[in-house]
Amino acid sequence: MSRRKLLKFSAGAVSWLLLGATRARADADAAALARVRGNWQALRAAGVAIVEPTPRVTRSADEWRAQLPGDAYGVLFEEDTERPFSSALNDEKRDGLFVCRACELPLFSSAMKYDSGTGWPSFFTSIEGHLATQRDYRMIWPRTEYHCVKCDGHQGHVFDDGPAPTGQRWCNNGVALRFIPAAG
Repeated sequence: MSRRKLLKFSAGAVSWLLLGATRARADADAAALARVRGNWQALRAAGVAIVEPTPRVTRSADEWRAQLPGDAYGVLFEEDTERPFSSALNDEKRDGLFVCRACELPLFSSAMKYDSGTGWPSFFTSIEGHLATQRDYRMIWPRTEYHCVKCDGHQGHVFDDGPAPTGQRWCNNGVALRFIPAAG
C-alpha cells in the first residue's frame, strides 16, 4: 500500500472513530439530560404539594403587590433585574426545588443548577413546560427572556453560553424564586 493510500485510510479510520465517539457522547448527554429533567419531583420535600402549570393564576397588580416583597414584585411583574451577587440563592447548594416566588410552580431542581460566575442563580435546563420564552428587544441586542407559565412572572433570560449537556444558561433573578429544600 502506498504511503498516500495509508494516510487516507488512517485519516478515514480516525474520522470514523471520532464520529462514533461524538455520537456516543451526544447519546450520553441526552440520557443524562432526560434523567435530570425527569427526576425533579424526587427532590420534593415530604408533604409539599406539587403545583401544576394549569390553571393559570391571574391577579391584579394590587393583589400581587400585597402578596410579594417590593423587589420580587418589581422583577416578576415589572421586569426589573436584581443586582448581581445580591441573592442568597446564588450560593444555594442543597438538594431541592426552585419555585416561582409568586405562584409556587417548580421551575428548576438543584440538579439543574451550576455556578456561572455571573452573580445570578443559573441553571443549564429547566423543568419542561413550566417556562415560556419570548424575544426581548429592550437592550441593544435581542435576548430571550422567560416567564413562569402559571402566573406570567418574569424570571430572567436564557443564553447560549452554558455548560454541557445543553449549552444553555438560564440566568434567573433570585428574588423571583423561592428554594424548597428536599427532605433530608
